[in-house]
Amino acid sequence: MQQPAAGPSEPVPEIVAVKRTVTAAVRDTVPQADLPSFYDASFRALAQAIETQGVQITGPAFGLFHGASGDPADIEVGFPTDRPIEPDGGVAPGALPGGRVVRMVHAGAFDGLPASWARLFAWVGEQSLNPAPLQWEVYLTEPSPDMNPDDLRVELNLPVEG
Repeated sequence: MQQPAAGPSEPVPEIVAVKRTVTAAVRDTVPQADLPSFYDASFRALAQAIETQGVQITGPAFGLFHGASGDPADIEVGFPTDRPIEPDGGVAPGALPGGRVVRMVHAGAFDGLPASWARLFAWVGEQSLNPAPLQWEVYLTEPSPDMNPDDLRVELNLPVEG
């Protein structure tokens, strides 16, 4: 039997200190099946509001999940910005929290994200850390229809105490 080709090494979680980050975001409670269309609509609304107000994007897009993961998801989609945005339709000012965060980078297609989150939560438990009731993803690579899904990189962030 032929051995499978060696894949990328398993990501290693790390504890980092992060500063609170000002954001512009769209928040809603969305069924898991509708997340792709929610992201698309949110990015369109964000682009318009950010451009109209002259706010500057300071980093890659994120998805911030509030409360326990599940279906539907209480989610904010947005961008870090140089200053708070004025509310505009569904776009509102927000923030990514500061403090101690366990971070890990997921490599590969989005359908592998649940397994990567499970590894991150397991590691947090092994370290006897207490996770906060929110988590966020930072989309380090922008997806496109013609890209290889293996090239996607998503930073997973889980605030912790302890």
